[in-house]
Amino acid sequence: MSTGKKYIESAKLIDRTKLYDTDEALSLVCQTAKAKFDETVEVHVRLGVDSRHADQQVRGAVVLPNGTGKTVRTLVFAKGDRAEEAKAAGADYVGAEDYVAKIQKENWFDFDIIIATPDMMGVIGRLGKILGPKGLMPNPKAGTVTMDVAKAVNEAKAGKIEYRLDKTNIIHCPIGKASFGAEKLAENFNTLLGAIIKAKPAATKGQYIKSCVVASTMGPGVKINYAKLG
Repeated sequence: MSTGKKYIESAKLIDRTKLYDTDEALSLVCQTAKAKFDETVEVHVRLGVDSRHADQQVRGAVVLPNGTGKTVRTLVFAKGDRAEEAKAAGADYVGAEDYVAKIQKENWFDFDIIIATPDMMGVIGRLGKILGPKGLMPNPKAGTVTMDVAKAVNEAKAGKIEYRLDKTNIIHCPIGKASFGAEKLAENFNTLLGAIIKAKPAATKGQYIKSCVVASTMGPGVKINYAKLG
């Protein structure tokens, strides 16, 4: 990927030693997204925490003001009235044990997010080894374990994204498509970073944001001046 002609041309537009202001960085990302498809723009934030410690975990969810540009397919585990509410809210799939069997036996993954009522977590627990590694397990912190399934479905469809630390203390998140333009991407970026800063663990010592890079799917990374982010 990194030796393609378009990538080399794009890389020439970026000063690798420079830390750019958010607006300029996102403008460059849009300029360098030259693939034939509408590239996704991602943010990679390295934090000064140690994810091995429970009191230094950073995880949550936030609704991006301009969405992600992606159609989100929702699977809701619920019964009775809650199942009906999920269907009315536009959930793509609603069920219970039947979908557990479908995932187990058919290796079925035609969904992007799972939402569940708390009483269904015992059922979903059987899928822990399958869903866990894929980052698909519902979680109260992400708002995906809730009695208000209609709200969760609406938020997911509107562009709610989950952020969490990986093992190297980096958060990777999509903030939209290159076609959004720098202004809308900046609004989404600021919303995400605001949520990450707000989620700063009390146990954190020293500098919280260590580095921040934005890049499109096929384009080079652009470093953002993290000192201005808080």
